[in-house]
Amino acid sequence: MAAAIDVTGVSKSFRIPHEQRIFFKEYFLHPFRRTTYERNNALQDVTFTVEAGEFFGVFGPNGSGKSTLLRILAGIYVPDKGRVRVNGLLSPFIELGVGFNLELNARDNIRMNGTLAGLSKRQLDEKFDEILEFSELERFVDQQLKNYSSGMLVRLAYSIAIQIPFDVLLLDEVLAVGDESFQEKCFATFEGFKEDGKTVVLVTHNLHLLSRFCDRDTGSDRPEQTSDHNLARGDARPMAVRVSPSLARLPAYAHCGLRAARPRSVPGGSGRDWSTTSA
Repeated sequence: MAAAIDVTGVSKSFRIPHEQRIFFKEYFLHPFRRTTYERNNALQDVTFTVEAGEFFGVFGPNGSGKSTLLRILAGIYVPDKGRVRVNGLLSPFIELGVGFNLELNARDNIRMNGTLAGLSKRQLDEKFDEILEFSELERFVDQQLKNYSSGMLVRLAYSIAIQIPFDVLLLDEVLAVGDESFQEKCFATFEGFKEDGKTVVLVTHNLHLLSRFCDRDTGSDRPEQTSDHNLARGDARPMAVRVSPSLARLPAYAHCGLRAARPRSVPGGSGRDWSTTSA
């Protein structure tokens, strides 16, 4: 059986400007001044595999490249080098409020997001009440989303995401802003995903959450080498992932680092493939 996610030698870096020119006239006042940049290697030579039906955790401090990794898996970022292959239908739940039109109400946003995700009108009609019931936002269905709190947006977004058919689900700490009762409601769906054999990649700072749900996680035994831990067996084996020098000062559990690639269709499947050979 093919792996759900296969990441090989992926790296990603960004340029950080040391000066920002806001107004156009600044270019005329200082025509010969050049903006200097610093390269930030967010991810370096990341290699790991997530098997189908596995609950895979990614943890580490802020700035260690966790969200960059998920955005590459989702195809939002293209790695500078390396290869990423995702097999099956992918559902990313990464940014709070992405895809929502804040000027519209919840009713219209549910239908718009569901349509963009590939649901038919009949499927939307069947799932509409279930989405509202799970989110517990029935009273606010006709209220504009710009008047929603961040917690209400999370409720709506997650309720839509779990109704969309998927094989691989990416979750990036967004549930952290929800209240405790809704978080437990979401955790109950995690159990359902495991029973249904869904593949889930979870980014979190909560180590208790990792031990509760994840079969394996990425962590670092020493600054230059991250490890892939099987939580059920309690073992650890090398993941061939090198932490960037800029992150080497972080605690021993720090990890992650990546770069860009071009998407191409995967023969004989519904997945996606990104690969590059140039740095």
